[in-house]
Amino acid sequence: MPKITPLLIAACLLAASGCSKKEEAEPEAAAPVQVAPATQDSIRRIVEADAVLWPHDQASVVPKISAPVQKFYVNRGDHVNADQLLATLEHRDLTAAAAVAKGQVDQAEANLRSTELAQVPDSVVKAQTDVQAAQQQMEAAQKMLDSRQNLFQDGALPQRQVEEARVQYAQGKAAYDSAREHLRVLETVGRAEQVKTAQAQVASARAQQQSAEAQLAYAEIHSPIGGVIADRPLWAGEMASAGNPLLTVMDISSVVARANVPQAQAVSVKVGDAATIRQTDGGLEASGKVIVVSPATDAASTTVQVWVEANNPGERFKPGAGVHVSIVVETIHNATVAPPAAILPGDEGGVAVMVVGADSTAHQKKVELGVREPDKVQILSGVAPGEQLVVVGGIGLEDKAKVRVVKPGEAPEKSEEEKGGKEK
Repeated sequence: MPKITPLLIAACLLAASGCSKKEEAEPEAAAPVQVAPATQDSIRRIVEADAVLWPHDQASVVPKISAPVQKFYVNRGDHVNADQLLATLEHRDLTAAAAVAKGQVDQAEANLRSTELAQVPDSVVKAQTDVQAAQQQMEAAQKMLDSRQNLFQDGALPQRQVEEARVQYAQGKAAYDSAREHLRVLETVGRAEQVKTAQAQVASARAQQQSAEAQLAYAEIHSPIGGVIADRPLWAGEMASAGNPLLTVMDISSVVARANVPQAQAVSVKVGDAATIRQTDGGLEASGKVIVVSPATDAASTTVQVWVEANNPGERFKPGAGVHVSIVVETIHNATVAPPAAILPGDEGGVAVMVVGADSTAHQKKVELGVREPDKVQILSGVAPGEQLVVVGGIGLEDKAKVRVVKPGEAPEKSEEEKGGKEK
């Protein structure tokens, strides 16, 4: 066994001491991070809510009369113009009633003209002559009736001829009574009263004619608005009932999203604000504006209803669909903004960012946030524009830790120790 000398022991101690000092002097490995600068930019305050789409305008076409549907001129999905004929109801009885009413107007107008032109004395003379003629006809009919009744009792005539004579007598008596009443009126009422009576008869006849023509016009069903037929529950031949919708027309050239916004957020929403409508189950998106902000809060949901209208080219948005509404209520200029990925949980609550200085050291800074957008966040305090913020690799990074900045998509380079360790 070799002899251990004091010189050998001293050499070993010196070597061990040198190794320990070298290990203590090894630098700490720098953490790879990606950074992005805080910038000065404009940012928008946005109110978001879910909503349901409604058409720009809608009309339920309700018939005013009950009648079978004679013919439909449109079907569901057809586009129509305002006042376009949509359907026709059965109207033969109404056509006949309108014709009768027109005849009554003509008769009343003719009577008015004769009344205005005739002199009262001539009218009285003519009325007296009419009474005499009617009386003679009635008496002749009475004699014929008496004669036939006697012959019928003797069995010389059938009962039918007696009934005919009785009808002729009744008609003659009615004509006589009418003529006497007319004569009485002429003798007791002045010409002015006769004219007024005739005028009233004309007015009444015209009113009846207008009513009959209106009923006839109701048989044609016209569209009150332009749009697309959304519903047609009946078929030709089925009964259309007054008060029940026959067709539904929707104007979907633009759509209205009705959103219920929490009252705290609705305070800043006003008519005219720019907005965006985005379909929740698809990629459809359209720009619009606020057209209605309800003046009252719904007591059940404590929300305020806000309407956003947007054009609907191609009718891609369908009423009844669910959408998401984003309303721009304010634009803040010259704000300090940062990427959302730079925001980290802070100590004792709050939020913070990791700022990389020129010495490649990460420093944690508490910040106060303001308005948020999907791609940027407003920083009210704690960071100045131009500072480099950690956006990748910040989670778990300690304050004053050494970092190595890498570019997006670049694989972090390994240190010498990570590659293969130090040389022994």
